[in-house]
Amino acid sequence: MKSLAPLALLLASPAAAQPVASFDWFQYRGEDPVDRAHQPGPGEYRNPILQGFYPDPGVTRVGSDFYLVTSTFGYFPGIPVFHSRDLVSWTQIGNAIDRPEQLDFKQLGLSRGVFAPTIQAKAGTFYILNTCVDCGGNFVISAKNPAGPWSDPVWLPDLEGGIDPSLFFDADGKTWILNNGPPEGAPEYQGHRAIWIQQFDLKTLKTIGPRTVLVNGGVDFSKKPIWIEGPHILKKDGWYYLSCAEGGTAEGHSQVILRSKTVTGPYEANPDNPILTQRDLPRDRANPITSAGHAQLVTTPDGKWWATFLAVRPYQGDFYSTGRETFLMPVRWENGWPRITDPGQAIPWTHARPALPPQPASPVPTNGGFAVRDDFDEAKLPAYWMMLRNPRTSWFALADGSVQLQARPVGLGDKGNPSFLARRQQHANAAAETVVRFTPEKDGDRAGIAVFQNDDYWFFLGLKQVAGKLVVALDRREGPDAAAAGETIAAVDAASFGIAPGKPLALRIEVQGNRYAFSYARLLGSPDTPMLAWRPLTRLTTDALTTKVAGGFIGSTFGIFAGSGE
Repeated sequence: MKSLAPLALLLASPAAAQPVASFDWFQYRGEDPVDRAHQPGPGEYRNPILQGFYPDPGVTRVGSDFYLVTSTFGYFPGIPVFHSRDLVSWTQIGNAIDRPEQLDFKQLGLSRGVFAPTIQAKAGTFYILNTCVDCGGNFVISAKNPAGPWSDPVWLPDLEGGIDPSLFFDADGKTWILNNGPPEGAPEYQGHRAIWIQQFDLKTLKTIGPRTVLVNGGVDFSKKPIWIEGPHILKKDGWYYLSCAEGGTAEGHSQVILRSKTVTGPYEANPDNPILTQRDLPRDRANPITSAGHAQLVTTPDGKWWATFLAVRPYQGDFYSTGRETFLMPVRWENGWPRITDPGQAIPWTHARPALPPQPASPVPTNGGFAVRDDFDEAKLPAYWMMLRNPRTSWFALADGSVQLQARPVGLGDKGNPSFLARRQQHANAAAETVVRFTPEKDGDRAGIAVFQNDDYWFFLGLKQVAGKLVVALDRREGPDAAAAGETIAAVDAASFGIAPGKPLALRIEVQGNRYAFSYARLLGSPDTPMLAWRPLTRLTTDALTTKVAGGFIGSTFGIFAGSGE
């Protein structure tokens, strides 16, 4: 049986007097109906290549190696870095923002923070460009090894007011930086933006020379296009191609392409834009993939073209809790222009693999139906675990084969850095389970499992002291006008089924689309092979943990949490 050993990390903190919760293990599992309906055959891969909250993919190739980064907004550590040799099997090798002093997410809304990173490399150095929205602006970090460590940010003040920076290395040795920014003069409509270019000095990591507008508004200004963003330049057959997202990141999302004979323009738009979208498909189609865009093109070593991009898998309508995910499709060239999807073409769930040597499956599955169990036996957490914003103190530790969390007076709804460790929800139909041991000291002390969309929308299931009694409680916050601490919507006396303070309690949250079930159990049998006698606490139906209701750009996460009363 696992015990609460002394925690050197926690005892070094001024808040060390708070009670400590111990979590023996954490298991996530999920499988959607489409996973069985669309099984990849020999020589095929499955979309999305990264399920769950992995939006805004930026990709690059160095030799035979591909590297990919995605947005994490206000989560820490931020900007996961993935590696692959076949564009299909991806392994996370690190996080680019993994030191609290690199960036400060303050108490920003969780959909602020780091947006749309890009990764590129030249002469043995890797560069990630990004925007810390409301927390510093645009910046570049660098590393010799993409697994890290990455440098502290170098800020790019010339890009003030912009987002989505990327680099282009021209054959003449010049480097250019692109970004989305405000248009020249006052915006003429909501969502009116521009794409800018400026020369960049790789030695000093500074912008130099004049800034030039490449695209004003979008490919057809007369139609008042919104949110031209995510710019990338590539060069082929003497042409500079400018690839951008357009239409916002909801169902109107798309990818457009323009070209020019000179890097600074003028650029002409492809007459057959967009080159990628799903907005022209029937909304009532079965198993839809929607909101596709924010693509980046990359070549394989044999010169074939592919694109990574974001899209979503709603469980109905425009409702999804899994966030925006990373997809892969081939790119073909026709009449001097690239194309990813034809008009009216649905993104395929499976497709022929790139003509690259297939790589072993990632040790942590990234798509399809799967289960992942964390026994917390290693010296550090796996790279896919995250917390809300930067930690200010040390409040968790790995000890005795468990994760131990300090129950601090920072709640899930406080827009702070609570004692909450989370991993992504990667399926519409999913479940998360854990075992917690906790001895509260005062009313309001609590520890257990949570499913979390943002600070305003979440559920917590766990042990809690109420009026001097230990109960198993389900707390909910549903909206910014609700109490930050949430409200208890179901509870049972822990002693009524044999759970005393410090004894192990199993907890489970299940979701199928918008239907949630919350259960608890005693551990029976031996500690090594326990049996769980699950008891339902409650079931409910809600769309509150979706982007459509909660807003923002993130997906739901499951995790473990400990908090204390005031």
